[in-house]
Amino acid sequence: MRLRLIALFLMLLIPAAHAAAPAPAPHQVEIPLASGILHAQLYKPEGEGPFPTVIALHGCGGLGGHSDPVLPRYRDWAERLLKAGNAVLMPDSYGSRELGPQCRVKESHVKARRERVADIAASRAWLIKQSWVARDRISLMGWANGASALLWAVRPQSTSRDQGPDFRAAIAFYPDCRISAGLGWSARVPTLVLIGGNDDVSSPPACRQMVDGARGRSALARIVVYPGAYHDFDRANTPLHAAAGSPDAAAPEHGHLGTDVDARAESQKEVAQWLAR
Repeated sequence: MRLRLIALFLMLLIPAAHAAAPAPAPHQVEIPLASGILHAQLYKPEGEGPFPTVIALHGCGGLGGHSDPVLPRYRDWAERLLKAGNAVLMPDSYGSRELGPQCRVKESHVKARRERVADIAASRAWLIKQSWVARDRISLMGWANGASALLWAVRPQSTSRDQGPDFRAAIAFYPDCRISAGLGWSARVPTLVLIGGNDDVSSPPACRQMVDGARGRSALARIVVYPGAYHDFDRANTPLHAAAGSPDAAAPEHGHLGTDVDARAESQKEVAQWLAR
């Protein structure tokens, strides 16, 4: 009887221990920029590698909060990518320049097509010097403003001057495609765009026009539109709500935001498949 009680106690204890296991913590790295230092958070698997690596680009709300270097929405993705064997580098484009959220700033000093593209280039240059990085498997992933920066970074005109391997792949969550669509966008690396069909912050029709217009003169470009999903559909535990009237400086000025459980699950599958190409 006593042995049975001990066995039962151990069975109850083991799941509790697993549930209490802390999530892996990132550590900060400093990346040289032409005009200063780019701070970034790095999630790295244990071991010497080389590891496929994802440069993950935050949206207009910034990378971290007051007490957390990486917001839960990005940490969730970083941990998911880490479990799949990827290292994840998250450059902090705003915090590095002592700026807060830029969602409602009329004249942003950090533009997606300029400073954020420079941050992407600097992040890649730093990564290819690290012995634990698989240099031919560095990919890009971004959300909203970070996804817009990604679209600029993969254009043929933005190719790196060094002789290292180019990005392996790129994944853009709900970018603003309106400027890129008007400029005849194309990509030099396989690029996946994921957006909700009801996204009224970005523009699904503009993104489809952009991707459709690139056919025949671009690396593989694909768009997935999730019917009924809104902006931030992949962000966990976020009830659908209107951004207008919200005091949250990290939210857009207009449109609706919220989790779509089905689109979130499907996008996780799409990301895994695209990175495994």
